[in-house]
Amino acid sequence: MKKRIFLTLALGACVLLTGCAKWIDRGESITAVGSSALQPLVETVAEEYQTKFPGKFINVQGGGSGTGLSQVQSGAVEIGNSDLFAEEKSGIDAAKLIDHKVAAVGITPIVNKKVGVTDLTMAQLRGIFLGEIKNWKEVGGADQAIVILNRAAGSGTRGTFEKWVLDGKTAVRAQEQDSSGMVRQIVADTPGAVSYVAFSYVSKDVATLKIDGVTPTDENVTTNDWKIWAYEHMYTKGKPDALTQDFLNYVLSADVQEEIVGKLGYIPVSKMQVERDWQGNLID
Repeated sequence: MKKRIFLTLALGACVLLTGCAKWIDRGESITAVGSSALQPLVETVAEEYQTKFPGKFINVQGGGSGTGLSQVQSGAVEIGNSDLFAEEKSGIDAAKLIDHKVAAVGITPIVNKKVGVTDLTMAQLRGIFLGEIKNWKEVGGADQAIVILNRAAGSGTRGTFEKWVLDGKTAVRAQEQDSSGMVRQIVADTPGAVSYVAFSYVSKDVATLKIDGVTPTDENVTTNDWKIWAYEHMYTKGKPDALTQDFLNYVLSADVQEEIVGKLGYIPVSKMQVERDWQGNLID
């Protein structure tokens, strides 16, 4: 009797597992991992997509652009979210990945609101993050030590900032944080603090800085007057499966680009008046 019960349970488990396998094979669940700068957009769109199409699930996780690219390259996830071109990341074979640009994002330096500075030259900003300028009074601010906060290595936001502000040099050794939200909170709470975040993470708790008199706005990004910006990429390994492609089409649809992308602090790709390649060159 016990053998019959065991056999019945085993067969039942097999049927259930087979059913699960078929459910997975239908592509009803995919995972997107990577850029924390892009994460709020993907999460918001995923929630709306799942509401409109019940039974289809989009799992969204952070971890940074480096994680997104490595995970999608290995086949561990369907989508790798990145602030960087795959060509910019060592260890990534860009030829095996397909780039889906879904938005552009401006990146701005942020400071504690009491530092007494509103405008820096690019050279001054570079000097701060290279450790050459150590007190805000050196750039016209309060007599207060500068406290630098960096994003973690592998962060696309950090990669973009170092590329356009530091000419590819590495920022001075300092405290690092994985999360853009945590960076903003620490800058708001720490006297003398400075860091950088995507426009979408700016809040009234911190102050942004003009660079060479240019304000960090979407409009200035679209014309490349504000140089510190990047595309937001959703990479796939080769041709996406049906659900992945359907979700990417949804992200790029006119309604989502107009109604969600802009409202969350990103810039729809259709509004960009310039185009840059992975090396940063403007494309005619």
